[in-house]
Amino acid sequence: MIARPQLEGRIRAALRRARVVVLIGARQTGKTTLARRFLPPADPNYFDLENPETEALMAQPLTALRERRGLVVIDEVQRAPELFQTLRVLADRPGLPARFLLLGSAGLALLRQTGESLAGRVEVIEIGGFTIGEVGAAQATRLWRVGGFPRSYIAKTEAAGTAWRRQFIATFLGRDLPQLGLNVPAPAMRRFWTMLAHFHGQVWNAADPARSLGVSEPTVRKYLDWLTQTFMIRQLPPWHENLGKRQVKAPKIYFRDTGLLHELLGITGMKGLLAHPRSGASWEGFALEQTLRAADPDEAFFWATHAGAELDLLMLKRGRRVGVEFKRADAPRLTPSMRIAMRDLKLDALQVVYPGEQRYALGERIEAVPLAALARSGTK
Repeated sequence: MIARPQLEGRIRAALRRARVVVLIGARQTGKTTLARRFLPPADPNYFDLENPETEALMAQPLTALRERRGLVVIDEVQRAPELFQTLRVLADRPGLPARFLLLGSAGLALLRQTGESLAGRVEVIEIGGFTIGEVGAAQATRLWRVGGFPRSYIAKTEAAGTAWRRQFIATFLGRDLPQLGLNVPAPAMRRFWTMLAHFHGQVWNAADPARSLGVSEPTVRKYLDWLTQTFMIRQLPPWHENLGKRQVKAPKIYFRDTGLLHELLGITGMKGLLAHPRSGASWEGFALEQTLRAADPDEAFFWATHAGAELDLLMLKRGRRVGVEFKRADAPRLTPSMRIAMRDLKLDALQVVYPGEQRYALGERIEAVPLAALARSGTK
């Protein structure tokens, strides 16, 4: 098993600070494995809500949890949203007899529950698949090809990894989404998800998918939001500022895991990936996700004007503005668009991320940075 010491450290620190810590992320990204580092599943304080016996026990949540002491882990908490009111009562007890570690795979809906019922008591940590920092720079190409889901990444053969990704997609569409309340036939959602694969790295436009599926634009936006809330898709919002220029105002769409992207695009093997027309967009999306995971910005955007100037990623962190461009090139060079972004967005720094090995200056406060180095240390 690949160790994830930084994530473990973040969880331990959060448990010292907060009465309730919520780990959210897509299914099969290792949340349960991490939780078991803190409490073994045989411990009576470990509750898995996918277990029918546990689900029955939680029919009376206050009775089930009131006498617990120390750390209490509740897995798949999105299956019982009514728990949050009970947890608010338990978290407010004097002396803090118990702290709670909650695991969930539904993002915005889960966060809404914690925000309504546990405000001021909760800390949320998002968990994704493996990163370059966790698997090592030498494995970056493999991570890009097969994605970061642990069971996909550690599969011993190409066939085993492909079989796992196919089964994940089928289970996610046929079981997970319906359990969360999206009652759309799995074949229709698969067609939509496959369409999104061709939008990867592009500005979202609901018209074409709506027309192809024979549904309204609000309906396909709802489908997109569901895939976003379950951590399959990242909607990167546009940055708006009064610059006197017409700016793009729709989000960009990225798959959060390139292994699933490649599966839905029908890409097999490294040769197939490099020859595919979406290869460059795939790498740029991979680099963007790795950068965001490493940098952990307060907010993230892209920027584009109708005149052609653009910036792949604008990150705001601790009052600084850091721009990032992704270039799958041997030796990226300074471009007019980069100069415009530096000036118009008043960037503190601009980093051009590429798959090479050398870090070098391109201009004042602009430098080319290898993805492996950036994913290990974040932006500076």
